[in-house]
Amino acid sequence: MSLEQRQQIVVMIDQARGDGARLAPACDTAEIDPATYRRWQCAGQVVADRRATAQRPEPRNKLSAQERERVLRTCHLPEFKSLPPSQIVPALADQGRFVASESSFYRLLREVDEQHARGRAKPRQKRAKPDEYQTRGPNQCWTWDVTWLKSPVNGLFYYLYMMVDVFSRKITAWEVHETECGELAAQLLRRGVMAEGCAATLRCLHADNGAIQKSSTLRAALEWLGVSPSYSRPRVSNDNAISEALFRTTKYRPDFPYDGFASIESARQWCAAFVHWYNEEHKHSSIKFVTPGQRHRGEDIQVLAGRDDVYRQAKAANPSRWSGETRDWERPGTMTLNPDNPREKLEKVA
Repeated sequence: MSLEQRQQIVVMIDQARGDGARLAPACDTAEIDPATYRRWQCAGQVVADRRATAQRPEPRNKLSAQERERVLRTCHLPEFKSLPPSQIVPALADQGRFVASESSFYRLLREVDEQHARGRAKPRQKRAKPDEYQTRGPNQCWTWDVTWLKSPVNGLFYYLYMMVDVFSRKITAWEVHETECGELAAQLLRRGVMAEGCAATLRCLHADNGAIQKSSTLRAALEWLGVSPSYSRPRVSNDNAISEALFRTTKYRPDFPYDGFASIESARQWCAAFVHWYNEEHKHSSIKFVTPGQRHRGEDIQVLAGRDDVYRQAKAANPSRWSGETRDWERPGTMTLNPDNPREKLEKVA
């Protein structure tokens, strides 16, 4: 890590501490240890990494030049030139030979730039994380997904479509169908936008990287509504964490029928009751334990102010029981979809 990156991380941690954060959580957010934060500083200044210039003894088990050449010659043999070290080393052992460990083979091939995808195999691609999207009010950004619900027939499922608002966590649209297709998703989106009256404010719809999420029918509906699509990376569930967490809450309800629903109507009835509970009764941890419905309608401002008054009065009545400030009941003003961590922000700046 460069000196400039160290300085930026230290500045961000110091700013967080100035705003009241403790050192350990601030360092954890920056993905460094508090001891590392202290080691980076000397006499009030951020110092460069001195470990790279430190003199270290040469390992006693280091391969000699002749041994390194032998490893490379072995990889170039006709019977081994198309095989990875994970297969070369066992093949040598079957011949009663040991040239070097598998990790040594890999390390030497990387050093001479010979560790590549072989044959028609494509090299592994690093896909960029979806851009973060900040919302400062309801119905600016939604996220959605589909989950399976068991039916009475083994191997057949009902499909629960759910769209949720990033700012308030309110379920804004949902339906249960017997099939999974982009046309049904497009219809749900249009009905949800009409019900919420947010055609002028909704600007982003985030989803997984699946077939129906990228269907031409849904993309046409998004374009017609003027909504920008956002997609997770393939096989990265954390990129759609809000919807994934919602489905976990759904299926961990005590009355969720784990043995399956008797019919699609029973599934719809249960989901309707769940959506009402989630929006109007469930106190969500990400929005200071108010209900999504309260936050969506702006009622959480008064609720949180009332809680703050209760805590301040309790502290005034028994100040000896409080070692610091009262609990922070300040309303979260901005909610972020797929937030960048400090290291990723530094990489983007660089």
